[in-house]
Amino acid sequence: MRRLASGLLVMAAALTMGAAPAERDWRPLDPANTLVIDTSKGRIVVEMAPLLAPKAVERVKRLAREGVYDGLLFHRVIEGFVDQTGNPNNHDGGTSAYPDLPAEFSARVPAEAVTSTVARSDGMEGFLGSVPVAGVSAKEQALGADHRPRVWGAYCDGVAGMGRQAGIDTANSEIFFMRAPARRLDHDYAVWGRVVAGLDVVRAMAVGEPPADPDRMVRVRVASDLPPAERPRLRVENTAGPAFRARAAAAKARLGASFSICDLPVSTRSD
Repeated sequence: MRRLASGLLVMAAALTMGAAPAERDWRPLDPANTLVIDTSKGRIVVEMAPLLAPKAVERVKRLAREGVYDGLLFHRVIEGFVDQTGNPNNHDGGTSAYPDLPAEFSARVPAEAVTSTVARSDGMEGFLGSVPVAGVSAKEQALGADHRPRVWGAYCDGVAGMGRQAGIDTANSEIFFMRAPARRLDHDYAVWGRVVAGLDVVRAMAVGEPPADPDRMVRVRVASDLPPAERPRLRVENTAGPAFRARAAAAKARLGASFSICDLPVSTRSD
């Protein structure tokens, strides 16, 4: 009996040790910073990034809660590039009743919030939650009094941005979702989140400027405002976890100098 009990304890310890890394590899979504967009092509779930663009996130939440986004068309959809929506007049240049927002193209964030995936002499690339970011080098970061990392959103596929007019302080209500990477947008448009479920829906939207038969956002809600039973039951891959770090190392080794942060999609699973 003693040998059996001892064996069971060893097995239990082994199972516990094996479960711990798995738990570190996945994390729940924060309902207060999750946007649920039911569209004519299906559901899109966006993890919002208030550390990166707090005013943009606040504006998106406000317009969602007021029902402003409900029924709006995807009025400009370019294959291999972007889906645009969020203008109350369903055309470029439409705005909400609220003032335009200041530019939020980069931010100082807590060091523990960023997972560095690539460190170069002239900068870094990594993740802020599920959102891909680039930032200044460790050497440059050490120069000033504020040593928090300065980062900006990297426009990989699924990234959610704020549209604007020519002026940098003209973001208002328009939002867009990347169908594919376009890093030329870095530094020019505020990144407020990333699609963590429904990227296939983003890519299924009718294409055109405007589309002949445009798709629409049927209903847009903040997950915390939904009854618990209606909230997305998802877990997101932890970009600071051992499994993701191993996958990142393998991708860097395989791709070498051509490696980009956009080569690392962040997975989700049903909870």
